[in-house]
Amino acid sequence: MAELTADSTIYDLLQAKPDSTEALFKFGMGCVGCAIARGETIREAAEAHGIPLPELLKALGIKE
Repeated sequence: MAELTADSTIYDLLQAKPDSTEALFKFGMGCVGCAIARGETIREAAEAHGIPLPELLKALGIKE
């Protein structure tokens, strides 16, 4: 799998780093059960939830 970035999908994130669910929940994101997660990028999800992308990426341990 390619390196995770802000343009990776939530689905790819959860597949590569299942423990990232904890960070997502801390930001109020219920991405684990969300049907949109398959095609939505981390960047798009942050924007949709009003979360600063740099903060989310830092919590997830990935680079932009």
